[in-house]
Amino acid sequence: MRQVPVFAPHFDMLENELIAKCLQSGWVAQGPMVAEFEKMVADYEGVKHGVAVTSCTTAIHLALVAMGLESKHDVLIPSFTFIATANAVEYTGATAVLVDVRTDTYCIDTVFLEKYIDERYVKNANVWVNRKTGKELWGVIPVGLFGICADIHEVNRIAKQYNIHVLEDNACALGANIDGVHEGGFGNPTCLSFHARKSITTGEGGMVLTNDTDLANTIRKLRTHGASVSATERHAGRGFLMPNFDELGYNYRMTDVQGAMGVAQMRKYNTILEKKRAVAKRYDDMLTAVPFLQIPTTPSRQSHTYQSYVCMVDYVAMGCKTIEEGNLLRNKLMAFLEDNGVSTRQGTHAVHMLGYYRNRYGYKPNELPGAYACDKLSIAIPLYADLSTSDQDYVIETLKSGI
Repeated sequence: MRQVPVFAPHFDMLENELIAKCLQSGWVAQGPMVAEFEKMVADYEGVKHGVAVTSCTTAIHLALVAMGLESKHDVLIPSFTFIATANAVEYTGATAVLVDVRTDTYCIDTVFLEKYIDERYVKNANVWVNRKTGKELWGVIPVGLFGICADIHEVNRIAKQYNIHVLEDNACALGANIDGVHEGGFGNPTCLSFHARKSITTGEGGMVLTNDTDLANTIRKLRTHGASVSATERHAGRGFLMPNFDELGYNYRMTDVQGAMGVAQMRKYNTILEKKRAVAKRYDDMLTAVPFLQIPTTPSRQSHTYQSYVCMVDYVAMGCKTIEEGNLLRNKLMAFLEDNGVSTRQGTHAVHMLGYYRNRYGYKPNELPGAYACDKLSIAIPLYADLSTSDQDYVIETLKSGI
């Protein structure tokens, strides 16, 4: 039976060559390869600084700490995102407050966001305070999902109106842009992921992008236990003495082995992106024959990078009266696809429906209806740079016969 994964990374001999070079150098901890990778990503995105770390989760965590988030704060986060976005906030002792998303873009619903602030917070001096808990509203983390940017211009407008911070989670959106401006170029720090399911990968890994030199330097210190100088700087001089440690930091360093893989991936990212967009275009054309699927939306003025190809099951077109009935058919379809060698995933989950957040904060499933619908009805089908035409045809034919 044919086996089609939902995603497969694009590797060739370049990764082998650069990783071997790294191993032969004897420098496998954070070093020159990581520095080269940071510069390549920052230059590609049009941002001054890239700070590589162990994951997007730790990127968000470090950025929040460096930006002054404390336990007295609330941070607004779209519920339809990987749990890491919310968890990174909770690590600091602050509260992740979940808000709704749009079902066409899967990104934060800015109309809901503004209304939510007005209803749940009251202005006290120049700070907005949670009417129920007394916590101060620190900011918002918009998430660019599956290869597009969130509605960042509107998020920035709202943030300015309420005097709150913005940190972008663009784990899935390397290279996504609005009018040619890449994520990371809208005045806010942004965080990337290089997990194995992302368009380029270092196995695990992440990065903070920022134009703020002071913030970048703070994050660089924090990722290395708060060391006053990095290992690279220390070994460039007389490196036998340990650096000073003036603040509590973390061990969130990317290795040079991962950096070497990242350099190889970045050298061919434009090719990877071109191939993925071609696969996505073919899906767009061919899925008109599958009327119960709503294909991904590309918002006006945006450029989609298709980290994943996430559709919504149209439960009405499937003859269902409720989302719950549609969810049963979606799950049945996913099981059928898996039984026939086609891997799928739900797009991601609604964090407000997961045990930790549901039990701690008392969220109800339909409290955030957009996120609830996305959780129950989204389906990611195979898309990667090396997906063959034959395998893509097989995915389409299996989808058609699955309902």
